[in-house]
Amino acid sequence: MISKNNKDRASISITKIIGVSLIIILMLGVTVMATDINIRTVEITMSNGYQMTVLTTKTNVEEILEDNNIILEDDERVTPDLNEELNESNKIVITNKSVQEVQIAKISESGVETTLDEILKSYSPIIEKIVIEQEIIPYETITKDASAGATDTKNKVIQKGEDGLKEVTYKIKYQNDEEIERTVLSENIIKEPVDRIVQVQKNVTTRSISSRTSSTSTSGTTKIFKVTAYCSCALCCGKTNGITASGTHATAGRTVATSSQFAFGTKLNIGGSTYVVEDRGGAIQGNRIDIYMNSHAEALAWGVRYLPVEVVK
Repeated sequence: MISKNNKDRASISITKIIGVSLIIILMLGVTVMATDINIRTVEITMSNGYQMTVLTTKTNVEEILEDNNIILEDDERVTPDLNEELNESNKIVITNKSVQEVQIAKISESGVETTLDEILKSYSPIIEKIVIEQEIIPYETITKDASAGATDTKNKVIQKGEDGLKEVTYKIKYQNDEEIERTVLSENIIKEPVDRIVQVQKNVTTRSISSRTSSTSTSGTTKIFKVTAYCSCALCCGKTNGITASGTHATAGRTVATSSQFAFGTKLNIGGSTYVVEDRGGAIQGNRIDIYMNSHAEALAWGVRYLPVEVVK
């Protein structure tokens, strides 16, 4: 005969077995349900370049954005589109429409036919950099005509040209490692360029000098002098009365200033014209002659010329 205690123990054991079985069945059901749910890791890039990673079971772009409280502005666009399903890349990119237009323009200029979505899929943020570069400043060539209308001329370099150097600060925008915009922020001149000066002058040959000497009454030695010009203004002479060092009144077409190698009253044939030494000048040394002009403008227009000079006997 089975005792009451044994009956109670058997009843409790059966209850435990049933309870454990139910728990196992529930766990298996949850496992099957979890297996059917696909949890994705999605990377979302905002229009300002900020990136965030979210976990979701959804595949619709609009639903994923709503779940993460992301609302598109009027000037923004998302790739893929809101009504599309997420693609294999598991990426959602939000961009400004202005950026899209830049991308479209660049693709159009290259002549490649593509779609807006293809452009946006390859979108990458614009990166700005401050770049300092050193650049050459090319020198300029200045030509001065001192030929006095001669047909037989030659060029002589009076001053060699030298390039300058400057430091330029740029703000450069890059996209996909390619420069798309460059803006100058500042320039700093490190070295100024030096102009190259070329003088066009009469071509003087030994034959022409000998011919001129034999056909005139002159018998002096011909030399090439540096010939400049001056007037009676304070800038040229420090005075304005027009009185020369020899006491004469300076006259255009006649008066010249030389060093003491020529005595006052000496007549000089300068480039085919005859002048008289009547003046001196502190800067007139060696083989240099200053020809008197009526005005400062004429003196400047004369410039610097290299001409044959000989004493008229």
